Amino acid sequence: MKPTALIHAIVLSFGWRRRLIAFVAGVLSALAMAPINLWPALFLTFPVLIWLIDSAGSGSGRWRRVTGAAIVGWWFGFGYFLAGLYWIGFAFLVDAPTFGWLLPFAVIGLPAGLAIFFGLGAALARLMWMRGSMRILALAAALTVTEWLRGHILTGFPWNALGYALTSPLALAQTASIIGIWGLTFIAVAAFASPATLTDDRSETRIRWLPLALSVAVLTGLGAFGIARLARTPTRFVDKVHLRIMQPNLQQDVRFNYAAKQQVLDRYLALSDRASGPQSLGVRDATHLIWPESAFPFFLTREPDALAQIARLLHGNTVLITGAVRLAEPVNPSDPAAYNSIYVIDRDGSIVSLYDKVHLVPFGEYLPFQHLLERLGLQTLTKQRGGFLAGDRRRPLAVPGAPLALPLICYEIIFPGEVMPPGRRPAWIVNVTNDGWFGISSGPYQHFQQARVRAIEEGLPLVRAANTGISAVVDPLGRIVNSLPLGAEGVMDSLLPQPIGAPIYARVGDVPAAMIVALALLVIVRRRLRPEVVKI
Repeated sequence: MKPTALIHAIVLSFGWRRRLIAFVAGVLSALAMAPINLWPALFLTFPVLIWLIDSAGSGSGRWRRVTGAAIVGWWFGFGYFLAGLYWIGFAFLVDAPTFGWLLPFAVIGLPAGLAIFFGLGAALARLMWMRGSMRILALAAALTVTEWLRGHILTGFPWNALGYALTSPLALAQTASIIGIWGLTFIAVAAFASPATLTDDRSETRIRWLPLALSVAVLTGLGAFGIARLARTPTRFVDKVHLRIMQPNLQQDVRFNYAAKQQVLDRYLALSDRASGPQSLGVRDATHLIWPESAFPFFLTREPDALAQIARLLHGNTVLITGAVRLAEPVNPSDPAAYNSIYVIDRDGSIVSLYDKVHLVPFGEYLPFQHLLERLGLQTLTKQRGGFLAGDRRRPLAVPGAPLALPLICYEIIFPGEVMPPGRRPAWIVNVTNDGWFGISSGPYQHFQQARVRAIEEGLPLVRAANTGISAVVDPLGRIVNSLPLGAEGVMDSLLPQPIGAPIYARVGDVPAAMIVALALLVIVRRRLRPEVVKI
């Protein structure tokens, strides 16, 4: 089939064929995300979305056209999220007898819900639709707004925001230091949808190749800026800070089994003191040892013997930073409440500082309408009765022998512009996580990709300890200094990179992205006010 015939078939499709085309285009769009990072595929899929919106509700009234665009956008989004978030189902198989029946609801229900934002974006774009290149700006502005809403409504879930398509290779990601992930989302949609004008009538788009040429020029400019930024900003390290990150690769049924508490602790202690080279002295080489999220199948402060064993490990000047579940005080024996926390422990086994997770995972760490759903027999995946309590606020973490740290537990690191505490700027990000829920899938790679972008946006190095991987030390431009792969047991030694001066995004947040969207909307409104412009 010739390209023109294929495009005509897309535009003239109706019914289930139209929905299927949108769904397949969405599925293929997920190839742009980690670990595949095949973002050129979007040059094919986003024009399809444009053409489908072009012909949405053809011959009908305005609101039928808007509704038709919303349906097309929903099916596109459903395919995108179904392919990009399939790995969420793995978490329901960790305890399949208890949670397995919920798997289809999660794997299908979450993408269906998130696709509403794509449907809303397509509908908003259709309200501004015009023939020619202006419809590309309309789609870019509308989807950027609805993607931002997806990242904030109902506590937000900005996972796989479209801007992440422009974060690999690393040079492209550097623009996040100026406009953040939402600015990159606008550029991504506008650039990847630009080939749609190649099939326009010359009366609609006088120079049909110009939008694509401009898009290629913009992407080239982003790459050139990134290459120059990486070249002129070498990685520098903090004096007298030597990190050791322990990745135990424990299965979930062991990590949450109290009967295996000594087995878990023995593994941590042995791995942490493992020699990493011929001249290695084990943990004595490190000033700071880092363990992953919720490391223990018990309340650490209620197990003095465990603290004593940790103190014996930390001889010399080594400090431990570890995830742990913390009992809320005062303790209610009949209904104990807990926090998902980070402890800093010194060589005497004393807890010198702590941080409680602020942004909890819905259904993983708490249930919406918790008491009602628990009465109906539902529970969180972590089986914490009553769910976890949220920390009262973001706060920096004081770490003896190291600069002030920004603690982020797992899911907290995916929220752009929401990670920094008020007051004094920390010098590094410590991110403890457990992606073991999701097995060997694309989920942990996507999580790590988003964590690297936070480092670029904030201009801070990232130190990440993950139970099953990916553990890494990343400099403030997103360069990986050292890492441990997914699904591997091991220990990793590294120096701590120095931060750089706060980038533009760290200082002003989403203001540049908002200005880009506002400018696009101004251009669209001015064009629509011209009497000769055909509005469709």
